[in-house]
Amino acid sequence: MRALIVEDEILASEELNYLIQEHSQIEVVDRLEDGLDVLKFLQEQEVDVIFLDINIPSLDGMMLAHHIGKFATKPYIVFTTAYKEHAAEAFELEAFDYILKPYDEKRIAAMLHKLEMAFKRDHTPAEQHVEDGTAPAADGYSAVQGELVRDMNSHTDRRINLLRNDNIIVTDTADIYYAEAQEKVTKVYTKNGEFTMPVSISDFHSRLPQDTFFRCHRSYVVNLSQIREIVPWFNNTYLLRLRDLEAEVPVSRGKVKEFRQLMRI
Repeated sequence: MRALIVEDEILASEELNYLIQEHSQIEVVDRLEDGLDVLKFLQEQEVDVIFLDINIPSLDGMMLAHHIGKFATKPYIVFTTAYKEHAAEAFELEAFDYILKPYDEKRIAAMLHKLEMAFKRDHTPAEQHVEDGTAPAADGYSAVQGELVRDMNSHTDRRINLLRNDNIIVTDTADIYYAEAQEKVTKVYTKNGEFTMPVSISDFHSRLPQDTFFRCHRSYVVNLSQIREIVPWFNNTYLLRLRDLEAEVPVSRGKVKEFRQLMRI
């Protein structure tokens, strides 16, 4: 992987460069301090990841990330900043991670490992996954009134950014069980815990694979591949019980017909 460090504090730039060399195989091809210089650099060279400070001269990191987001080939962006308050905006920009200063070596090392794994996954042809046996098994679920098996291999590289304590957690959408609208935010329940997203449930649903996640109720979105049981409820509706969770997700009357078609029941 080729990386660019964008940081106007020399000591912070040198520390990050050292940590990258110490904990990864990533090659830092250059270190720049000015946002406009970064745009000029990217017109001539491609990199796989940009470690981007927010408070930099000429063009701040957030505005720079907006420009980079329009590129045909987008590098991963890891924000490195002393400011917590920009985490939500970084999420909107689909940043890979959001690292706070002063740097924590273990946190940096974990991020770099995750970054290299993501790069390898995103740049490995699908047929190679099959040949080397790393392709995930097809996922499926059984229900009270039928069984449906879905091939999930085509979705193994689908990721979404979730927020926790001002950190951006890059999450495989397959690990999301369901989402629930709560006033002006959306609670997301995953294999690795709960997250609170500062967006509406409609907005959150739009970012998910539409063939896997179903808006079963005005306040709920469910991952069809995580359903373990469908329980008949009043007025010919259903309650959905999910794998590994005690929670029950309702299917509203207006969604029952579509749900039955999806489930083949």
